[in-house]
Amino acid sequence: MKTPNPPMVRAAARNNAEWCAAMSRSHGVEGEFTEQAWASPARTPLYYPDAVTLVPGADPAALSARIDTCAPGASVKDSFADLDLTAAGFRVLFEAQWIHRPATGPTGPPELAWNVVGDPGALRDWASAWDDGNGDADLFRPGLLDDPATFVLAGRAAGGRVAAGAVASRGDHVLGVSNVFARDGGPEAAWPDLPKALHALFPALPVVGYEQGDDLAAALRHGFEPIGPLRIWTHPGRD
Repeated sequence: MKTPNPPMVRAAARNNAEWCAAMSRSHGVEGEFTEQAWASPARTPLYYPDAVTLVPGADPAALSARIDTCAPGASVKDSFADLDLTAAGFRVLFEAQWIHRPATGPTGPPELAWNVVGDPGALRDWASAWDDGNGDADLFRPGLLDDPATFVLAGRAAGGRVAAGAVASRGDHVLGVSNVFARDGGPEAAWPDLPKALHALFPALPVVGYEQGDDLAAALRHGFEPIGPLRIWTHPGRD
């Protein structure tokens, strides 16, 4: 693993918080940015944190006070893996790595035909491919298509079938990537093509995101580098 890159981690954390805010708004949930963190007083959509820290050393008590820890499943994205939230009743759900790829483009065109999803019907098709029958396709709602910084990307095989996909979140200085998937072949089928598609659509922006496990390994094999750890904390709620 390379030496952590604090400035790029800050940029990645901010970008990710903006994406979480956009996803939450599409579900009618409004969060608020402060200097230390983005946080929502109401439960956020499935798989999305109730708070994302933006700077190292955020105040744990102030952070937990901004979210609803009564409802089961509240979570905090500890962007710098430097908090201890156990006193507030949280436990570590998982750890991951922020990743970064410079704006210099990979060689060769992508194998799939990549485009930005532009209408609710195409979004449904994309979400069904992302979900792969798990019952969570409704997570991605049409309001996302109206967000000027959010780009739902579909990689289509011959015949127009969605074979792979991702979400790109454009910030001032970086492009965030999340929800990377391939319908067949696992992570190794998605990550080789994705950098080429991202560079074709957004050539001037370095790419950031976070991954763990097989997806992290695949991303590192295809031009990304780890730049720092993060930690997800979850709260069981109260009866």
